[in-house]
Amino acid sequence: MKQIFFLRHAKSSWDDPSLADFDRPLNRRGLEAAAFIGELMAERGIRPEMIVTSPAKRALETALLVKESSGINSRLLVDENIYEASPITLRNAASRLPDDISNVLLVGHNPGLEGIIRYLTGELEPMPTAALASITLSITSWQMVDAGTGSLDFVLRPKDEMRRHG
Repeated sequence: MKQIFFLRHAKSSWDDPSLADFDRPLNRRGLEAAAFIGELMAERGIRPEMIVTSPAKRALETALLVKESSGINSRLLVDENIYEASPITLRNAASRLPDDISNVLLVGHNPGLEGIIRYLTGELEPMPTAALASITLSITSWQMVDAGTGSLDFVLRPKDEMRRHG
């Protein structure tokens, strides 16, 4: 069994229209949501052995804030293929993971994340900014990642979770 967590980057800033999409940073709400999701991960014992992120500024900032606020000491790897990736490109990224890793956090973008969740589990789940989905894969090697090999464990959406936490 393998487990993959998909995290959509937190809310980004549109304040500077001269910035390329790739270079947009997180806004205040995004900074807060990323830290909050990291705290929730720590609270729930979610400790991925590796973090793989898109190189886009908003995704990398999200990954770093989650890593810091959760206290995860895992290696962080930047994968250029994750930026604007299709579900198949995300599957291919997962299939290249080392088999000695049993669970990983992948930080990316929509619509690719919603697509890969549907591809792996058959379930359509909205992934607003900073949402975290957990999928258990009935595989023994990352090379076996394929359609229908996963089951959705949960999706944490910051807005819903913040309401629950007061």
